[in-house]
Amino acid sequence: MLKASKDRIAAKLTLPQKRFAVEVIGTFIVVVLATGSVVIDAKFGGKLGLPFIAFAPFVGVVIGVYLFSKISMAHFNPAVSLGFLVSGHITKGQLLQYFAAEIIGALLASLFVMLLIGTEASLGANTPDYSYPLPLVFGIEVLATALLMAVITW
Repeated sequence: MLKASKDRIAAKLTLPQKRFAVEVIGTFIVVVLATGSVVIDAKFGGKLGLPFIAFAPFVGVVIGVYLFSKISMAHFNPAVSLGFLVSGHITKGQLLQYFAAEIIGALLASLFVMLLIGTEASLGANTPDYSYPLPLVFGIEVLATALLMAVITW
């Protein structure tokens, strides 16, 4: 019965709608497993360790790729979507759809982790040092992002 309901819903969606939906879901899975693993490790006092924290996002990506690669090419990451644009696999319009889906999926996943798994871990460990002037912090962040995008696109 569940499969029949899923098939009826899928039949009503256009391909861009299906791509959007699976990118939201896939990104959600990856972010929940990535950030959730850090929080769970903190709940256990660090006993699960770095292997657990490193392996969980891998599992999320594997699940997402296995379930959704035939529909959306399983990006789940804006940097991957940008790479698909540069390589000519998607258009600029599709890039915006992928970015929107990935942002929504990540935000929903972050709320899920915060509300249902917990907030024990310091997930903001790489936040800016506000003892420096805010324009300097912002400028360095923009420069670092530009350098990262240059590395990805070349």
